[in-house]
Amino acid sequence: MGSNSSRIGDLPKNEYLKKLSGTESISENDPFWNQLLSFSFPAPTSSSELKLLEEATISVCRSLVENNPRTGNLGALIKVFLSRTKELKLSAECQNHIFIWQTHNALFIICCLLKVFICQMSEEELQLHFTYEEKSPGNYSSDSEDLLEELLCCLMQLITDIPLLDITYEISVEAISTMVVFLSCQLFHKEVLRQSISHKYLMRGPCLPYTSKLVKTLLYNFIRQEKPPPPGAHVFPQQSDGGGLLYGLASGVARLWTVFTLGGVGSKAAASPELSSPLANQSLLLLLVLANLTDASDAPNPYRQAIMSFKNTQDSSPFPSSIPHAFQINFNSLYTALCEQQTSDQATLLLYTLLHQNSNIRTYMLARTDMENLVLPILEILYHVEERNSHHVYMALIILLILTEDDGFNRSIHEVILKNITWYSERVLTEISLGSLLILVVIRTIQYNMTRTRDKYLHTNCLAALANMSAQFRSLHQYAAQRIISLFSLLSKKHNKVLEQATQSLRGSLSSNDVPLPDYVISFFSSRLLQAGAELSVERVLEIIKQGVVALPKDRLKKFPELKFKYVEEEQPEEFFIPYVWSLVYNSAVGLYWNPQDIQLFTMDSD
Repeated sequence: MGSNSSRIGDLPKNEYLKKLSGTESISENDPFWNQLLSFSFPAPTSSSELKLLEEATISVCRSLVENNPRTGNLGALIKVFLSRTKELKLSAECQNHIFIWQTHNALFIICCLLKVFICQMSEEELQLHFTYEEKSPGNYSSDSEDLLEELLCCLMQLITDIPLLDITYEISVEAISTMVVFLSCQLFHKEVLRQSISHKYLMRGPCLPYTSKLVKTLLYNFIRQEKPPPPGAHVFPQQSDGGGLLYGLASGVARLWTVFTLGGVGSKAAASPELSSPLANQSLLLLLVLANLTDASDAPNPYRQAIMSFKNTQDSSPFPSSIPHAFQINFNSLYTALCEQQTSDQATLLLYTLLHQNSNIRTYMLARTDMENLVLPILEILYHVEERNSHHVYMALIILLILTEDDGFNRSIHEVILKNITWYSERVLTEISLGSLLILVVIRTIQYNMTRTRDKYLHTNCLAALANMSAQFRSLHQYAAQRIISLFSLLSKKHNKVLEQATQSLRGSLSSNDVPLPDYVISFFSSRLLQAGAELSVERVLEIIKQGVVALPKDRLKKFPELKFKYVEEEQPEEFFIPYVWSLVYNSAVGLYWNPQDIQLFTMDSD
């Protein structure tokens, strides 16, 4: 690195990196840092090139791991970054491109080093690397700064306080990525981490007051979907020396934008659609990671508390004093963003989280008169079940189950008429109610599950959603009615087969005095139809049944209570959600690469 452009292959021999990782201590006031931070090199544009970048710097990182206990150079680099962030807001207002870009480069190096350190050592060892100080002979003071906590607080300040401008976009993304890396120790443990140093920093101390502000900022980043500025927005004329600082700045910006727009983000993300907003993507991933941190032994997760309690900006009622970390956000903007972004796993998981945990959001969404904008993308996820991963399908189905717990929703969906559903290919649907379409898609999911995946939880939740809606079925499309009858026929055959097997197994244990009770509903109508004679028309059968309903003895009927199936989260939901969230981070995080062989939380195939 340094003021001259570098190639990735040259990094192990780079004199500035060798000095950073070497045996010589570098003061935080040394001019060396300005030289180190004025770097550029050709942009990694794929996961394979990001892998090359990590492999090229591994020798530097190993040297730093070995020498840092004596030199404290990692701490010096962090102090340089911390001192620069104090002037970052003013630099943004003054359009000081060079200062902001050098600060970004410092954070970029810290993020790369932090990722390797976390992968190679325990949290306790990592903490020691951040608290080492050069001590003069005879100085035995035990007081030392906790740079790890200070860095984390600084990142939270940067994310929440620095205005989002063209020149601050990349450092905002880098700050969020660094926080994701800071929490990535979970990737290298098979078990869910319940007591972690990173959790301790985030849930108490100087970081805690930023909780609601951070959650609010991350949500607004997701809502706004801000695109990165165009690649040429910061290009400066090349200086006569052919490789000066300004050239490094322009080339470095181009490097970052190329990573963003070409999707160099991990083993599976190269096949994903182009990210329109890396900031929104990273913000959403960090928000999900924070929301799914396990509770501390003496306090609940404050980020989950913030997600559970925030209100609409139009709600003027005061927050109860018992609710910490509360804030307000524009629900209409959030609803619109959620409707538009449901093609991604992480957006669907956010929708599930909000519907399940925030009663204010749930009440607001159920009161909307345009629920089709939210329901249709969810139905499309279920319809293309073959192309989606099982977690995404499961989240979409749980969202429907939560919605169908509300009778108002179950009534209103039959009043919304849709035209020309192009993605539904089994049959041309020129006009159909949202309720009938929902029935068709859920039944299709049931039949797919019966023949392919045979997942009992998926099956149960599909049937529960149908059962919840059944009392409010109105004016069903004839095709939806046919599919209900076909499903009933199929399930009846399976039920009768199981019942017959059970009867045969019990037949030997029945005594001669055991007489099966007659099925009065069935026998009553059968006798009336037999009395009416043979070759009855459909209209005549229907008329007989209607007359029979009036004459049916009510005392012989068993009254069934109206059932409502509610979604209940498992006793230890973190065992599902934490690996799921980190799999999304692994596959979606912009500009981050983890070696699949190092991952312990879940199994990943390498490229």
